[in-house]
Amino acid sequence: MKDTSDSPAGTAPGAASGGPASTPPGKAAVQDGLPTPRRYWAASVVLLGISLSVLDSTIANVALPTISHDLGVDPADSVWIVNAYSVALVVMLLPLSSLAERVGFRRMFAMGLGLFTVASLGCAMANSLVTLTLARIFQGVGAASLMCMFGGLVRHIYPHAKLGRGISLNATTVAVMSVLGPTIGSAILSVAAWPWIFAVNVPLGILGMFWLRFLPDVPRTNTRFDAISALLNMLTLGVFIIGVDKLVADPVKGVGLIAISLVTGYILVRRATKQTAPLAPVDLLRIQPIAYAVAASACTFAAQMASYVSLPFFFQSVLGRPQLQVGMLMAAWPIGTAVVAPLAGRLSDRFSAATLSGVGAAAMVLGLVAMTLLPHDVGNTTIIVVMFVCGLGFGFFQTPNNRSMIGSAPRSRSGAIGGLQATTRVFGQSCGTALVATAFGLSTAHGPSLALILGAVCAGAAVLVNTVRFKAVAPAA
Repeated sequence: MKDTSDSPAGTAPGAASGGPASTPPGKAAVQDGLPTPRRYWAASVVLLGISLSVLDSTIANVALPTISHDLGVDPADSVWIVNAYSVALVVMLLPLSSLAERVGFRRMFAMGLGLFTVASLGCAMANSLVTLTLARIFQGVGAASLMCMFGGLVRHIYPHAKLGRGISLNATTVAVMSVLGPTIGSAILSVAAWPWIFAVNVPLGILGMFWLRFLPDVPRTNTRFDAISALLNMLTLGVFIIGVDKLVADPVKGVGLIAISLVTGYILVRRATKQTAPLAPVDLLRIQPIAYAVAASACTFAAQMASYVSLPFFFQSVLGRPQLQVGMLMAAWPIGTAVVAPLAGRLSDRFSAATLSGVGAAAMVLGLVAMTLLPHDVGNTTIIVVMFVCGLGFGFFQTPNNRSMIGSAPRSRSGAIGGLQATTRVFGQSCGTALVATAFGLSTAHGPSLALILGAVCAGAAVLVNTVRFKAVAPAA
């Protein structure tokens, strides 16, 4: 297999800014991370991409009532403004990560950022539900083009000794932006019309285009892109998510769609097992640390999203808190994540990921169970402390687990592991949302509490996975 560089042979873009010197034709310089200050600029453009793509997963939620009123559509139909982005994102992550290994990371990042920026402008100019939904689909594809490379890029930006810190910075940004989306959306709507929640992306996207030259020169492969596997992947994940979403409203249709997704998924895996570097990276799942990290990540992100979606209902309907206090109470979680992430990053460079991630997931279980046991007359300080513990646990889990996942993959599969990491996160979050819908379907009165219990069960599953991982991987290490 022949490797080529993102850049033309014999050149190294960004060399004038501290980049690598020229390399022999047809080869890319192999180095342990980028030198400073180029490393800081490269990290900045990655963090910008993370912020834009993650924010737009949630920022539109608070604007749905306003959008449905202005466009004259049923509120139930307006939900597709959010769903279109999420489904496009999850089904395109693996195909685009495979494509990135072939066209080059910097080129794919440029195409993704450009598409995301143009699609954001299209969202702001939309005058009907159809045009807005189409623009959101393209925006989701652009976000997937960026998100599928975050894990692979961090591997090439930071030296191995600082890999954990780089991953912790990315993880903190993902966690904080996931929660801040509705808050930022509300702030924009308080001073401007709803198109501005999309229009603000345009100047930021244009700014990011000027930083692209600082991204690392990642070797690429010349093998052919597997279009059939890409289609099977899109059918498997897309149909599964829609099927889970339909389980409560239409159980027969939901089960039927899930069955279809399982069939296409089986065909996809069978096809992938016969390939050297498949689009569906089952070859990476044969690496024990990666397999355990993926399983634990899916469980923990399901717990996180089940909690995020159900907690506002829990605070208002169970604990009787006014809506104005909900944002303050919710903020304690990302603050806890941000506080512990730098420590988790440093420790992940020195200690077992199974131990650190297991402790983090256990803290999430403790926090979520404690939340369901709080009395109705509990003070806000106690609630904030419990939320802070949940955030600490999530932050302590995420960085070591991601480091184990990314650091265990061969450098030649950097694109694939980045896509697998992002797909696992989004897939876990989608399952967490579906668990909330199931909990509310089983009991309207006790739905929020039941959803938190299901979130604790998912976090408990992550503890179990890490226990098994410690026994299986630690002795070999």
